[in-house]
Amino acid sequence: MGSGLAWGDYDDDGDADLFVVNESGPLTLSAEEVERSPAHAVLFRNRGDGTFEDVTEEAGVAVRGLGMGAAWGGSIVGLLLLAVPAALGLGVRWLLTTPRFAIASIDVRGASRVAPERILAAAAIEAGTSLFRLDTGAAVSRIVAIPEIRRAEIVRELPDRVVISVEERRPFTLVHAGRLHWLDEEGRLLGPSSEAVAPSVPVVSGLSEDELASMRTAPGPKARAAIALIRALLRSGSVLAAEISEIDMSRREGPVLYTVDGVEVRLGAEDWEERLARLEGVLAQVATQDVRTVDLRFRDQVVFQRGGSR
Repeated sequence: MGSGLAWGDYDDDGDADLFVVNESGPLTLSAEEVERSPAHAVLFRNRGDGTFEDVTEEAGVAVRGLGMGAAWGGSIVGLLLLAVPAALGLGVRWLLTTPRFAIASIDVRGASRVAPERILAAAAIEAGTSLFRLDTGAAVSRIVAIPEIRRAEIVRELPDRVVISVEERRPFTLVHAGRLHWLDEEGRLLGPSSEAVAPSVPVVSGLSEDELASMRTAPGPKARAAIALIRALLRSGSVLAAEISEIDMSRREGPVLYTVDGVEVRLGAEDWEERLARLEGVLAQVATQDVRTVDLRFRDQVVFQRGGSR
């Protein structure tokens, strides 16, 4: 939306005067908001010497409104300033009520793990609603409240279609708490696993029911730490990630890893990169021995437990 202007001889002195329409704001402004707007029409009188003076108040044309054009008829200024808002009001009313732009179909794109019906239910867009009445921001907020949805976008397609595009959160690993639940790369809970799977990264355990419940809306500290540890394993570029089957986050002294052969590895709460680098060599050394526990919490020492003694 823009402003409009018109040239005419306001004071009949033979010099062209200038009338400018200033729009008060968007079409959604209330009458009170329009009245408070600093924008109003302005009339500049040509002094005949190449300069102009503001005679808006003198001429009584300091009109506020949703004007976007002006016309000059004799000495009548601002006729279109008053006419355009009225026409705009009728046009807006028609856009909001005509069946031509009533929503007839809603498409969901990008969904694979989340049923489209679930997304439609969350969006709560009623068929028959005018495309121009649709509050896309509110509908998007309802859709991204679904734990499995990372991002959503709604596009109006004239004359009567709405397209919902979603980006789902990608399952990253599983958390074990009575049953298996998927976690995404941020540590947010996606929901239970409905089928038997063989994850490519360690399973996370040691989280309470309360921690799991809170992870539907935001990842907890233990979940973030477990994801960070898995990433450190993957960054190592070795076969170590495949050797670790589980990460237990329940211990106060830090994560405990379990290998596929049942060896317990006490990693501690810090220096994971350095300790994981040591762990690969340690596991290779004890592969043929009856070692049940490897303790890496000490900076310059590795403690083994064989069978029932150290």
